[in-house]
Formats: sequence, C-alpha cells, structure tokens
Amino acid sequence: MASIVGRQLRLTPNLIKSCSRLVTVGQRSYADMAFTFASPYDVYYKDAKVKQIDVPTFSGNFGILPNHVPTLAVLKPGVVNVFEEDGSTKKYFVSSGSVTINDDSSVQILAEEAHPLDRIDASAVREGLTKAQQEVASASSESTKAQAQIAVECYEALQKAVEH
Repeated sequence: MASIVGRQLRLTPNLIKSCSRLVTVGQRSYADMAFTFASPYDVYYKDAKVKQIDVPTFSGNFGILPNHVPTLAVLKPGVVNVFEEDGSTKKYFVSSGSVTINDDSSVQILAEEAHPLDRIDASAVREGLTKAQQEVASASSESTKAQAQIAVECYEALQKAVEH
C-alpha cells in the first residue's frame, strides 16, 4: 500500500504540470492557430491564421481546430480542406506526407505532392487511372505490380476528389 501511495505522490507534479498546460492552452482563440502547408515545390501557407483544417490520414479523416490535442499523423492520398478566416474554403489534393499538430496550436502539413484541386484536369485523371490499371494487369513482377497498384490507388483518390 505504501508503494502505491508513494508512486501517486511522484506522479502528482507531472499531473499538475499537464493540467497547467491545458488551462493555459484553453485561453487561446481560433486566431492563434498558425498553419504551414508545403510540398517540395510550393509553399501554400506559412504561419497563416486559419479556422480549421480537414486532413485525410491512414487512421481516418479528421478536422483540426485550435487547441487540438498534439498529434502526428501520416497523410493518405486525398483532399486537405482549409477553412480560412474570411469563411472561404480552399481544397488541395495531397498524395502523401505528414501532419503535425503542436501543443502551441501550430499545425504543419508537409506533403510529398500537393496541388490545388481546381487545377487538376479530370480527363487527365481518368486517362492516368486507365493506364495504371493496365499496368497492374500486365505487371511481370510483384514489385512492378505493387508500384502500379499504388498508382491506381492514388488515381482513384484523385478521381474521387475531382468528381465531388
């Protein structure tokens, strides 16, 4: 019994520290969420103030608001929705990457590839999907087939994005 009480007393400072951080974080407003979004070729946002960001990840799609719990997630092919302070929404297709949500309400998205959704040609996506599906069917090795299947999955996500 004494060892259990002793362990609780050692944990108390850490618990108090965590609670103090939560109280401090709770005093921020939505304007305090700084957002950075970049790919190797473009920087779309750099410490910009936004209201919300919706991201596609392998653990599911989720929205990020100010004071979100710190998180690190891997992006899957899909659409990132950015809700700006003026009420407008911008959509970007990402192929893969990572999203980091920090305890100071800053958010970083680093994408392997990212493109504004309104710049994607739907007919080119359909053609690419057809070609990728043919490559899967004609693949001569497991490695080639796996690469072609990844392309199919990405094109399917692109097609879903541009058709909605």
